[in-house]
Amino acid sequence: MISVPLKLNQIPMKPILTTLLILSTSLTFAQTPSDLEIDLQVFASGLDNPVGIYHAGDDRLFVLEQDDGHIEIVNSDGSNGGTFLDVSSLISTGSERGLLGLAFHPDYINNGRFFINYTNSSGNTAIAEYSVSADPNVANTTGSILLTVNQDFGNHNGGHIAFGPDGYLYIGMGDGGSGGDPNNRAQSNNSLLGKMLRIDIDSASPYAIPADNPVNSDPNYTNIPEAWAKGLRNPWKFSFDTETGDLWIGDVGQNAREEINVVSSGTGAGMNFGWRCYEGDETYDTGGCSGIGTYEFPVSDYSHGSPYFFCSITGGLVYRGSEFPRMDGYYFFTDYCAGTIYSLKNESGSYVEAAVNSELGFGSVSFGENSNGDLFLSVLNGNIYKLVDANGDFNPMISNSGSGFLSADPGISYYWYLNGNIVAGANSQDYTPTAAGTYYCVVENADGFSAQTNSLNWEINGGVPGCTYNTADNFNPDASIDNGSCLFSGPVTCFGDLDQDGLIGASDLLALLSAFGSSCD
Repeated sequence: MISVPLKLNQIPMKPILTTLLILSTSLTFAQTPSDLEIDLQVFASGLDNPVGIYHAGDDRLFVLEQDDGHIEIVNSDGSNGGTFLDVSSLISTGSERGLLGLAFHPDYINNGRFFINYTNSSGNTAIAEYSVSADPNVANTTGSILLTVNQDFGNHNGGHIAFGPDGYLYIGMGDGGSGGDPNNRAQSNNSLLGKMLRIDIDSASPYAIPADNPVNSDPNYTNIPEAWAKGLRNPWKFSFDTETGDLWIGDVGQNAREEINVVSSGTGAGMNFGWRCYEGDETYDTGGCSGIGTYEFPVSDYSHGSPYFFCSITGGLVYRGSEFPRMDGYYFFTDYCAGTIYSLKNESGSYVEAAVNSELGFGSVSFGENSNGDLFLSVLNGNIYKLVDANGDFNPMISNSGSGFLSADPGISYYWYLNGNIVAGANSQDYTPTAAGTYYCVVENADGFSAQTNSLNWEINGGVPGCTYNTADNFNPDASIDNGSCLFSGPVTCFGDLDQDGLIGASDLLALLSAFGSSCD
């Protein structure tokens, strides 16, 4: 088991409203950074060039073996469940060719349809439809070709396919290969290479063009109606966030930069991601290119030199599983050469990155998930690893006690923070806020794990709590809400001297008269 530390943010919780005495406070949970250690646990082994991990809505994983042309089943316990489909006789191999993509129909459980992407015997991309047999662990061996795209060279085939939340099939196409896109396919209006394609496989045979594909509004797409977006070099894995529908694309760079593009759900048709005009955020070959505002730039890009030493990005997925709640909402990805696992998340408009020094090193090629949202990583050594939270079920939380203070889950040490700054001396399990703001606590347990809790937004509505009586021993001149803490040792005077603003409620006066046996003339 390989343990790698990674900083993540705590998951958001549902708002809670509470009232403390006569101090009204509203509590809402927010996201805050949290230390998290990730373990990579070997889940399965003995696979041959596993370049894709998928599920069909049940507890099995389906793994693509690039050169063998097999789809292998991996059972929920990591054991081999046999070969689901063998298309070895149909594919070409070498360079970056082979069996490259798999997508199960959104209604696979009822219709048994699935789709594959491979390079055929001529080295061209083929998208084909297959179906499952009466045996759920074996596919029918005869399929039908939906689409063929001629390739210029043996590399940059893209290969990944996936259904979007709109029900359409998305197909990632590389620029045709070689280096530097010598035929300028990614920007061409006459080639499907260097594009993200989108087709409707339910409305017509072999497919229809979705009504909102850019061809229906932009004459530049007349010869490439399947194209949904352009300007990609080699999208090696893209994925849709199963909660938000956002599209994440890992696009392999040329000599300097690797990039990640994010497309918000419901947008993206007609986007131009910039290649070969730009590589990441840097210019590459702007001859014949449009103005810079024409292109969609990555949310994050990574150098081939220090400190990243990337060479070929491996796009990943956003974690939406339930087993490890602190990982929720984070996009995990890696690089084929560097082997470092990263997380990325949008925090108030900025994409925050966290990195770990993975011991896997060279050869990490694909992320995947099961039907529960657990994440897996395949490596060319034949292993499939599961990403887990090393803290296990240690996921400390803070909550409102209902008695005017916050309380943390049990641990051996506590460090309270207000608005991101440590509160000096606040090292107990319970803490009474003295000011409005955002509170969280870093809790350490007996196993030596430190984890940051959820955050609580503590708001004081109506003023500062405290003793508002100016004749009290503990009168607080800044207080504007009486919290019932006033202490009196001297004689009690009436009205004008009793309250700082000259006003006193009848119930307060009766309580004071009763307590001191006094009378007012």
